[in-house]
Amino acid sequence: MRVTTAWQALAHHPLRFLLTPWPWRSLLYLLSGGILNLIVFAVLAAATVLGVIFFVAVVGIVVLLLVALSGIVVARVERLRIRLVDLDGIADPHRRPLAPDARSWVRTRFSEPATWREFGFAAFSVTALCWLDITVLAFAFVLPVLSFRAPIDDPSAWPWWFIGVVTLAAGPYLVTAWAGAHAALARIFLAPRDDEIGVDLTDVSKSRARLIDAFESERVRIERDLHDGAQQRLVTLGMNLGLARLDANDPALEARLSDAQGQLTVALAELRDLVRGLNPQVLADNGLAAAVADVASRSSIDTEIDIRLPERVPHRVETTAYFVVTEALTNVSRHSRATRARVHGRIYADILVLEISDDGVGGADPRVGTGLTGLADRLDVVAGQLKLSSPAGGPTTLRVEIPCRIA
Repeated sequence: MRVTTAWQALAHHPLRFLLTPWPWRSLLYLLSGGILNLIVFAVLAAATVLGVIFFVAVVGIVVLLLVALSGIVVARVERLRIRLVDLDGIADPHRRPLAPDARSWVRTRFSEPATWREFGFAAFSVTALCWLDITVLAFAFVLPVLSFRAPIDDPSAWPWWFIGVVTLAAGPYLVTAWAGAHAALARIFLAPRDDEIGVDLTDVSKSRARLIDAFESERVRIERDLHDGAQQRLVTLGMNLGLARLDANDPALEARLSDAQGQLTVALAELRDLVRGLNPQVLADNGLAAAVADVASRSSIDTEIDIRLPERVPHRVETTAYFVVTEALTNVSRHSRATRARVHGRIYADILVLEISDDGVGGADPRVGTGLTGLADRLDVVAGQLKLSSPAGGPTTLRVEIPCRIA
């Protein structure tokens, strides 16, 4: 399993963890955060005081507006820093302004909830997180140094030396655990909400009635494929073989047998494709990432697969996710006019999150029969959700969320 967060490294390899870069990355994360927040605290405090003093003048109002927008800068730096302890990082929730001028940018930013969450994060960082970072670092490194200053030949100093050894040994674990907690708090503030994943993000509606219709349609489709495809070819094959037996002494026997062999080959190929679609062996043997990669390898579009899961997810979740991704990639090939696609998958807080994106023309609308409502119906069975961002001109992003508790 590829470790992507400091918490994962600490949980999966508690002994080997000390030999990895994660303790150093966590230390750098906390040190840089402490320094950054002290600077931000000084700047914001000075700017706020100046803004209040000169509030009656235009310059004071401008300064206070800049203070309100300062969270954007702090959040941008945090998104860069967080990759020290979380390789997946945090996506930027801000949307592009309607026009390239400064007024449009300011109007857009002040109208976004993300801007105010980022300002709240900046305020929380300088008033709480900064001091917690410093406290943890002091406990992990300053306390051992002070403990070791006690004279070693003094019997009363041995408890201090014991405390120093224990805190020094626990230091890397303490620093990494708090760095992971700090990053988790940052993600709560800064991660995009559902309505910020993309422009015009909408819920793909679901209903029990459509769910039943979807299952019935699927059953009818499978029955039709078997009856009109493989079954008819096998019937034709039987007729050809029967005619060949009747004409055993006929010169045309070799040609008819050759034709029968061709029909058999086609029928077997169709049966293999059908069975692969109903019960993909690669999914059962190797899991979701390998199965999706197998589907992508047969796609006409260059598709990047980036699915990293700590372990196998429950079978029902895995199967649902596979068919949803497969159908989504089929829609990309048929309708998007895209040249590239990407499938990204992670597990966040017991939720399997998959994003299928492409660089096509966009404009996908679940209300006009694009097959997206069928995907939502399939997800409804496992209490999953489907989100769509597909502005005209592209790109298109499909976000799938499935509750997934791994034992």
